[in-house]
Amino acid sequence: MADLITFVLIGLYFVVLIGIGSWASKKIHNTEDYILAGRSLGFWVFTILIICSVCSGMTLLGVSGFGYSSGWPGIWEQIFVPLAASFCIIVFGVKLHAVGKERGYMTVQDYLADRFESPRALRGLSAVSGIIVSLVYLVGQYTAISIVLVWLFGIPHWEALLISGVIITAYTVVGGLYAVSWTTLIQGGILILGVFLMAPFVIVSAGGLSHINTVLAGVDPNFVEPWFPSPAYAPYAFATPEFLVSFGILLMVGLACAPHVINNVLAAKEARYFKWAPLVAFGIYGVVMFLVKFTGFAVRSLVEEGTIVLPATVNAQDFAFISGVEYAMPNVALWALFAVIVLAAVMSTTDRLMLTVGTMFAWDIYKNILRPSAPDKEVLLVSKVAVVVAAGSTLWLAINPPPMLAWLIWMGIGVMLATFAVPLLAGLYWRGATREGAIASMGLGLVAATVFGYWHQFVAPLPVHFSLYALVISALTMVVVSLVTASNSRDALDNTQTGWFIQSP
Repeated sequence: MADLITFVLIGLYFVVLIGIGSWASKKIHNTEDYILAGRSLGFWVFTILIICSVCSGMTLLGVSGFGYSSGWPGIWEQIFVPLAASFCIIVFGVKLHAVGKERGYMTVQDYLADRFESPRALRGLSAVSGIIVSLVYLVGQYTAISIVLVWLFGIPHWEALLISGVIITAYTVVGGLYAVSWTTLIQGGILILGVFLMAPFVIVSAGGLSHINTVLAGVDPNFVEPWFPSPAYAPYAFATPEFLVSFGILLMVGLACAPHVINNVLAAKEARYFKWAPLVAFGIYGVVMFLVKFTGFAVRSLVEEGTIVLPATVNAQDFAFISGVEYAMPNVALWALFAVIVLAAVMSTTDRLMLTVGTMFAWDIYKNILRPSAPDKEVLLVSKVAVVVAAGSTLWLAINPPPMLAWLIWMGIGVMLATFAVPLLAGLYWRGATREGAIASMGLGLVAATVFGYWHQFVAPLPVHFSLYALVISALTMVVVSLVTASNSRDALDNTQTGWFIQSP
């Protein structure tokens, strides 16, 4: 529970965030400044922004919770998720940054509209799809923030949501990507340093990995295996070999093409950043992810030995990291620091998602479809209003949190994978991909993801992640429809550097 030092430090943290938003507002002179920070992000700001856009509230709460409930079979997540950052930068980022800078793209929807020569239909469909999946993902982020604030201050769930929503919305609305990127640099630094400092204490307090493995094996021998046997014999034993294949595709590709992640590549200042950013992002985030997962193992060991008790809630496993640090590090000053670390982790993606929703509505739907004559100031105002509406709607949806935070996060990523992966990959690398193919692929991918996701959650569990079925349908649709429809013009293909290369020869 919070004491005076914790209150003061968290209050100071919030003041700094608002201060950055105020500073950033002075740098915004047009829509490009608001959406892309004037394409001015330096190497470290860009790289940390990519990492934190990928990491989300899942990094501390969801990852440790997954480790707590599933043991070592879930360790593959620690490779797949950091690979998403590298995949985004290399496979999408190099080409999109070059073309976007030359063609003046503000969003990935600008690219899709240009490449497939569909300024209204595909742009509108991709913007609406992006808003839907971002809102789903946002619910997961607010759930994570609420878990932290409820634990810290002992306040009702709705009050925690309201406090977090007001703070994040304020600096995002005021400062745009300038504010989001610089607050993320601070939040990312706090998260990385905090995990490096605190996770080892929790692991040591549980007796070290060797002892932890012994305890886990006593609960279920498969907890210390690389995967669970197939078919799944218990609700927690879903990480079977076939599931892990779909899980790898989901996390590596689905996160990489998520609108709130991929749009960051358009804001990098220089193309040379793409040489080292993939390796740096993978290395830093990989270490953070492994430490957090090991913390989940440690807390499961402590619980099984009766040393600590998790809260009696439906999402108790999501409190694993919090409970572990509470046990291992009782020092008051460290508690205050830890509170800020957890908040930094869960807020660092939320603001980027909110800005992405506002951008897609204001720029792609309002400016480019509904009101092309809208002046710059009007578009900025609409974007800010959309951010506020997105915050309010997702806060309302987050009032009843899901049993497992990671599931809601995976749901959002799954819809992203089924909707955006095929049109983006085919658009960038296959000159035969057509407008009709892209529209059909994205539309059916979205519908299929919804159907299979509902079936898996409410009818009968599927042997692999539901998004794999939707991805296959999306890919087949792209190929079949593209083969029977007219190709896009050669000018469109050449201008968007379409072909089997990453960097234009």
